[in-house]
Amino acid sequence: MPHLNVFDGTKHPGDSPVESGSAEDVLRHVGRVGAVVQGIYVHVPFCIHRCHYCDFFTIAGRDEYRGRYVDRVLSEAAAAVPRLRQGIETIFIGGGTPTHLPPRDLSRLLLGLRTLLAAGGHSLKEWTIEANPDTITPQLAAILAESGVTRVSLGAQSFDLDSLRVLQRHHQPSNVGRAMEFLRDAGIEDLSLDLIFGIPGQAAPLDIWDGDLDAAIALSPTHLSCYGLTYEAGTPLRRRLDVGDITSVCEDIEARLYEQAMDRLAAAGFEQYEISNWARPGCQCRHNLGYWRNANWWPLGPSGSGHVDARRWRNVPRLGPWLEGKGLSPIDSFEQLDLDGRFGEILMLGLRLNEGVPSKQVEEAVLTPDRGPSRKDAIDRHLAAGLLVWQADRLILSSRGRLLADTVIGDLL
Repeated sequence: MPHLNVFDGTKHPGDSPVESGSAEDVLRHVGRVGAVVQGIYVHVPFCIHRCHYCDFFTIAGRDEYRGRYVDRVLSEAAAAVPRLRQGIETIFIGGGTPTHLPPRDLSRLLLGLRTLLAAGGHSLKEWTIEANPDTITPQLAAILAESGVTRVSLGAQSFDLDSLRVLQRHHQPSNVGRAMEFLRDAGIEDLSLDLIFGIPGQAAPLDIWDGDLDAAIALSPTHLSCYGLTYEAGTPLRRRLDVGDITSVCEDIEARLYEQAMDRLAAAGFEQYEISNWARPGCQCRHNLGYWRNANWWPLGPSGSGHVDARRWRNVPRLGPWLEGKGLSPIDSFEQLDLDGRFGEILMLGLRLNEGVPSKQVEEAVLTPDRGPSRKDAIDRHLAAGLLVWQADRLILSSRGRLLADTVIGDLL
């Protein structure tokens, strides 16, 4: 799962971009102004192998470091969590493959985090962990449930074996349902599935995607994430595309696949609440909603990104330097957004949600000194074209606008 950079949107006249800082600087800010951090993201980089489309920071073949990783991430948490005000409501453990940690180490990680949060008086409303279907056993499901995990996101991606081979996903499609059964038996009912459409090499992409949706719906998840395949620079899949070994799906077919998802999932009782996310009523991912609504969150683990009051940073994305650190993670990059940047991202992230952006924030976004006038022109143009619409007092993407979301949102940054 991606990890987004967001900010709170509070206006601070005279702010200018700051390109240097540290996690310690952010914690001092938290203490000084009383900022509340609502979520924690934990990045677990270890994988059995690296999937060919993935551009996240992952490590395969270094399993001997998994125990040291848990020791280090708990020391990092111990340095940060006690200094965060009460208000942490969600944890999201992503990767990598968090469930590739040995059961004993995974249990240490989960119980250690739970103990730290309880000591600080935090009351969790959602605890998500990502999982590869092949890693879920009755023993692991029990560890997750007993440790306090309330939600599991399973990387199904496709139920078509040939498509999984193109992606270099090694799990068996039947193991998705088996994993869900183990998790439900352990008491975890809030289960999400990730699916990818637009996979190259499919002779009948619409039929295969229809089969994927059929299979996913039949398993009765509470949540579905459906993503169009992207060819990220530096990935093996992108290299195959560049040399002509594979051909990407044309935009017209990709649009039809997306419309197919919207129609099928709506008919099955799922509510679309974000461009790529559907949920049963009341089962939206709270943690990810925090990203799109500009909440504050704290990162743990190598390459984890964080955000507090327009300050954005990324932990160092290299295992060695991160393991060698003491206390808070060394960081790789830091940025404090200026007024234009804040409102650009308010629009970018808010428009991904079906609830859209409040009119007051839109009015403020078009008054910023640099990008304001061009944003107003772009909004007016997309309103006239029917790609944006006003719904009550909120600006939202129309159904057609969702198909062209990258273009529309790109014009507003």
